[in-house]
Amino acid sequence: MARWDIFCTVVDNYGDIGVTWRLARQLVAEQGATVRLWVDDLAALQRLCPQADLAAAQQSIAGVTVCHWPADWTAVEPADVVIEAFACHLPAAFAAAMAARPRQPLWLNLEYLSAEDWVGGCHGLPSPQPGGLQKFFFFPGFRADTGGLLREGDLLARRQAFQADAQARQAFLAGLGVPPLPGARLISLFAYENPGLGEWLDVLAAGPRPTQLLVPQGRILGDLQRWLGEGELRPGHAWQRGNLRIHLLPFLRQEDYDLLLWACDFNAVRGEDSFVRAQWAARPLLWHIYEQDEQAHWDKLEAFLALYLAELSPTAASAVAGLWRAWNAGQGMGESWLALEQVWPEVAEQAERWAAQQASRPDLAAALAEFYRNWLSCAA
Repeated sequence: MARWDIFCTVVDNYGDIGVTWRLARQLVAEQGATVRLWVDDLAALQRLCPQADLAAAQQSIAGVTVCHWPADWTAVEPADVVIEAFACHLPAAFAAAMAARPRQPLWLNLEYLSAEDWVGGCHGLPSPQPGGLQKFFFFPGFRADTGGLLREGDLLARRQAFQADAQARQAFLAGLGVPPLPGARLISLFAYENPGLGEWLDVLAAGPRPTQLLVPQGRILGDLQRWLGEGELRPGHAWQRGNLRIHLLPFLRQEDYDLLLWACDFNAVRGEDSFVRAQWAARPLLWHIYEQDEQAHWDKLEAFLALYLAELSPTAASAVAGLWRAWNAGQGMGESWLALEQVWPEVAEQAERWAAQQASRPDLAAALAEFYRNWLSCAA
């Protein structure tokens, strides 16, 4: 049974810890691995996994040994596979211990998700390191020449069963304090700050169909508060504006966030982890990409759109692309939303087709395990 070390530095959001926490659990549950997850900010993990103990230097959760990554590193024996996630840097003493092992471990740099063309050519490439070590670049992605996406083995079956069970959906929403209104469209909203929110909410409130907007706590709340003209917004409260009813939810653990995505008709998501989970929900979605220096995020956005929209009609593709560009530019949401509504059935069918296509390829955890087995064979 292989031992794995996964290192995660929490930057300013939950995407890094969200991905590594999912990956660690899946490696244990489906690949039979022994996993230590090193995290420098246990408070971020606790938002996603409420049972995490902030005071524990080491704890076992869901079969994963969760370790606090201290500023003053204490020597430990490296595992057989070491993953540094999203450009974090291993402690120098730990890297030296890796080099000193009789059989050096497999060192993987798990990169950020991207649909850009160059990713496939860089996936799996080695990078010589001091001490005779080699580090390999491992890229998640949407094409066969990448490492795939995180997806538990039974994820789509669970999602399909939930979406086919009206009582299960209603019970879940009731548990959140959200009684579905007759004929209402449900939209989830998890996003960064966005000046375009008000225009979108205006058109939803003025629309002919009732809409319930479900908003977990997050960075978008300041913009929501300004549009509502309210004081402090508290989870469990709801506000009605025209044909729009807004429900503020608490920050959800990962398992419940999946159910929220499955329960809604449309999902606005952000970053990386929720972006992938929304694709598995097989519902139309809107991605608020993390802004990068020199506007590099626009290239990533357009690269994904080129893949995602390839099988849509020109009219539908234009509507989806227009909405995504408007949302990430923070303007033009009213007109763009109305255009999307005109092609809704086609876009909904594409969301289901895309999820099935991506699920036909190996998932990220399985691809990592296979890479390790191949590496062992080459080293033998």
